[in-house]
Amino acid sequence: MKKLLISLLSGIMLFPLSTITAQENVTPLNDVETTRKLSTLLHLLNSFYVDTLNMPELTEKAIVLTLKELDPHSSYISKDEVDEANEPLEGSFEGVGLTFQLFKDTILVIAPIPGGPSDKVGIFAGDKIITVDGEDAYGEEINNKWVMDHLRGEKGTDVVVGIYRKGSNDLIDFKITRDKIPINSLDASFMLDEKTGYIKLSRFAKNSLDEFREALAGLKQEGMQSLVFDLRGNTGGYLGTAMSISDEFLPGGKEIVYTEGVHSPRQDLNSTSRGSFEEGKLVVLINEGSASASEIVSGAVQDWDRGVLVGRRTFGKGLVQRPFRLPDGSVVRLTIAKYYTPSGRCIQKPYEDGVEEYYKDFANRFEHGEMMNADSISFPDSLKYETTGGRTVYGGGGIMPDIFVPMDTTRSSDLISDLIRKGIYNGFVNEYLDDNRKSLIRQYEAFDRYQKDFDLSKVDFDEFLEKANEEIEYEEEDLAKNIDFIKLQLKALIARNLYTTSTYYEVLWLEDNEIKKALEVLNEDIAYESFGEVTEKRSN
Repeated sequence: MKKLLISLLSGIMLFPLSTITAQENVTPLNDVETTRKLSTLLHLLNSFYVDTLNMPELTEKAIVLTLKELDPHSSYISKDEVDEANEPLEGSFEGVGLTFQLFKDTILVIAPIPGGPSDKVGIFAGDKIITVDGEDAYGEEINNKWVMDHLRGEKGTDVVVGIYRKGSNDLIDFKITRDKIPINSLDASFMLDEKTGYIKLSRFAKNSLDEFREALAGLKQEGMQSLVFDLRGNTGGYLGTAMSISDEFLPGGKEIVYTEGVHSPRQDLNSTSRGSFEEGKLVVLINEGSASASEIVSGAVQDWDRGVLVGRRTFGKGLVQRPFRLPDGSVVRLTIAKYYTPSGRCIQKPYEDGVEEYYKDFANRFEHGEMMNADSISFPDSLKYETTGGRTVYGGGGIMPDIFVPMDTTRSSDLISDLIRKGIYNGFVNEYLDDNRKSLIRQYEAFDRYQKDFDLSKVDFDEFLEKANEEIEYEEEDLAKNIDFIKLQLKALIARNLYTTSTYYEVLWLEDNEIKKALEVLNEDIAYESFGEVTEKRSN
């Protein structure tokens, strides 16, 4: 009897076995019972678990892991992260209005935002912020979060920054009154030649349509007849913005996209009013980084034969997320439907193998040769669709371009990657401009002259190579293959710091294979029309 008692106590149970044995023929729980089951579990953990639990943290982990099991794009945003997550798409924040980078433990002003608070008080590109409200703003503890916490703030509040400016012996104090600062989603807008305009959009934000229309109007004034619309690397944004920008290319009454899900009945979204670029040749640039809203626009352009797509297959994000606010102010972005192009193509690529495998897709494409050769991609007949003009297009994840352009391996070489990753480009450009900014502005007051005449001297380039030699190892053969692009990249980075972000792209496009292919197509009527130029088709 004693031995039996010891055996029982060694595996103490406070409940009879019958209460925890699985029952046969259990009726599946309905929605209410399932919800009650989950809340009961949390109550039991909080009330009876052997150790003290951090229940808020445990609950958040449970939410994150649950969403991870659903699909790659349903996500949880904590209360503290909501504003930060929305900021790039909302199109504004409140602060001092400057772009910066941390350079040698110091806050270096890359450029004040034109018309913003810093610009109004006279802060210049190249200035270094040494103090903020009397507190030291340099050293190992200074990071991006520190800068954001100290320079951003409520509109109408003041902050005093102490600036070191080359040529001045003492710090210069500037009192800046914070204001609402716009975040631009349009990176570049300029003319490629006498009749071809170029617009690059980085995301589909709240203000993107206004930025796009303004850029389009400016290019028309410069004589634009054809447009290259660059959506490479554009990861998406608001569905409404994608709709509105697609509407600029299409006449009224044309379906742009439709959405559908188990709990979301089909919703057809059509173009409305007359767009500002319904006529004129159009090329849309896409690649593996173009996702979601970018795929909506490019899919509509392709399915209606409105223009030609150039580049590589897009990312394949065709899941619609809707934000739901939880009781504590946090947000769940829950997938509620899928996107379909006008021809019925599902944009979303498969994700049945899990999130990790889903995000290995880029590496898998590279390994299978898709980045270099369109022939490496094969589609079954079940994924074939037709555009309004009768061209064959494909579903199954992402948008296939009409004209494939292989990845430029020059821009993705190990040497170029190391120069960027180690900060050698930016470090050299910052020091170069520290010494030469005033003389460069005097010599190249207008960007056009800079574009035409500027070349980095041999002495300066040798200095750049010395800095590179100190940080990385490379073969002379690799340098010889990449030297022209490295010089062009330096010229572009210097231009961005002297003028605007747009000038960076204006320098680089001269060696951009996708843009050169777009111009080739636009300037050869037969080549363009072979992809279904639709002025006549739309009127029939």
